[in-house]
Amino acid sequence: MPFLGFFLLPWTTLAYAVMWSSSNGVVGFEWFIVVLAFIFDLGSYAQSGRQREARA
Repeated sequence: MPFLGFFLLPWTTLAYAVMWSSSNGVVGFEWFIVVLAFIFDLGSYAQSGRQREARA
């Protein structure tokens, strides 16, 4: 499952792994970092969709 995370949501997976290793779990403000990474991943998917539509 973590292997798929690197392909589908790479920034979210990376942020989760870094936050997990920093305090032996993801707690408090660390969840904010993970959510920001998730929003960044979604934004990159949306941007690629817009670019694909612009070329067509």
